[in-house]
Amino acid sequence: MRIPEIWHRSDVTVRDLPLGLLLLAASLVPAFHNHGTQLGGLPARPFDAAAVVAVALQCLPLAVRRRWPVVALALVSLGFAVDQLRGYHSFAGTAVPVALLSAGAHLERHRRATALLFSVAYVPLAVALFRLGSGESPSEFALYYVALALPWGIGGWLRATRTAEAERRRRVAEDTRAAERTRIARELHDVVTHHVTAMVVQAEAARYLTTAPDRLDQALNAVTDTGRLAIADLRHLLDLLNPDYGTDHGTDHGTDARKPHIGRVLTLVEQTRRAGQPVEFTEEGTPAESTGSADLVAYRVVQEALTNALKYAHGSRTSVRVRHGHREITVEVSTDGSGSRAASPGGSGRGLAGLRERVDVLGGDFQAGARSAGGFVVRARIPAGSPS
Repeated sequence: MRIPEIWHRSDVTVRDLPLGLLLLAASLVPAFHNHGTQLGGLPARPFDAAAVVAVALQCLPLAVRRRWPVVALALVSLGFAVDQLRGYHSFAGTAVPVALLSAGAHLERHRRATALLFSVAYVPLAVALFRLGSGESPSEFALYYVALALPWGIGGWLRATRTAEAERRRRVAEDTRAAERTRIARELHDVVTHHVTAMVVQAEAARYLTTAPDRLDQALNAVTDTGRLAIADLRHLLDLLNPDYGTDHGTDHGTDARKPHIGRVLTLVEQTRRAGQPVEFTEEGTPAESTGSADLVAYRVVQEALTNALKYAHGSRTSVRVRHGHREITVEVSTDGSGSRAASPGGSGRGLAGLRERVDVLGGDFQAGARSAGGFVVRARIPAGSPS
């Protein structure tokens, strides 16, 4: 571990102590004696044991200026008062604005009470210095008070800025989590709804095939195949959320799960056919080598449209057309019969809304609605090559 890392991981008191020690050492250098802050203009006095105590009282509390800002400010102020009343005028007086700045920046509670108490404590110090015959006018004491209020104000501004930045990061984190939850919910909706709908339809059909063992066996095999596809898609989704999932659990999704999503549309169509939905599939053009996330969005459009066809227009003729252009993928899924119920209040509408969001993010066009000749149609133009 490098020294900077050790330093940043150390306790805040340890990190604040060097400033106090440096100020203490500088204040005890003979050349700096009587060359510090002079409030009230009292005659300078040679350093003695009391001077060392006053200097230490001003410098060492800076070690806790962030952990206990009120304690540090009180001790530094007390040392400063002794320093000025005794006439040492030490360089340690610099600790007062540092303590005020730290208190303004790190004090979380009772800020107004602390500021009021410090102001009230300044009054008897100014009166005592004035009565000792320093010759300073009241306006000079007031000016020094304003000078002390400046670092307190700067500290308050730093604290407000830090709080605003923390709030901004919190909002960004919440928005990010909400967006991620929405994305996961959308993926789960697309994957689970389609496969479960197909399995329900297939299982319902199997109930009426008990007198035809061959057809019953085909129906049950279709349910099994659909369940396996659901597991493969769910594992793929888990891989997206946690790339280490497949390695940790020794999963193998098969070659079909690793193909581009748009290349799996035919598998999706065949699955829907086995569920009893007559589907015509047409694919034009050649898929581009790199489509970004367009192939996934195109796959989801077909998946959601076929799911709605199974749920709301089971048995009606459905047509799926996929056209690969130079820089876009065009998808059209139309269903005869009562497929328009997919957009009615009877459904949640979450699937189509999610598709519209997916397509809009990539800068494409999405349309879904009833056809004039009856039925329902979903169209999407998806620019290819957009990043995931």
